Amino acid sequence: MYKMFILLCAILLAGCANTGMFLATNQTNVELSDANYNIVAANVTGESSAGYLLGVSAPFGATTGTFALVRVSGTGMLYREALENLWQQYADKNGDIKGKKLALVNVRYDVDSINLILYTESRLSIRADVVEFTN
Repeated sequence: MYKMFILLCAILLAGCANTGMFLATNQTNVELSDANYNIVAANVTGESSAGYLLGVSAPFGATTGTFALVRVSGTGMLYREALENLWQQYADKNGDIKGKKLALVNVRYDVDSINLILYTESRLSIRADVVEFTN
């Protein structure tokens, strides 16, 4: 009985957990009051997801949380992957971003989760407008 308890504890402690994005209290604000920028793309979207076995996922506003035994798809880095995907979507339509003075504005997050008996999945979508600063 003691060995089963140790095995169960080891399995539970070896699981995956994802608590969502890092919400920092410090922010960089860009004031778009001067005519020193152009909107170069609107509603650019980046998406990511991660699937898990034997767990539960729940969206909480702009964040999502997952507690599960094992991840079977995705890396669990939902926000990083969604932002990378957003910039890739922008580059596919508008060219390389290197050397440009770009910023994301009007950033919106949508989170969703699927909870089945044995499988759970967290999904994240980031939508933003892209501005390019001029001299």
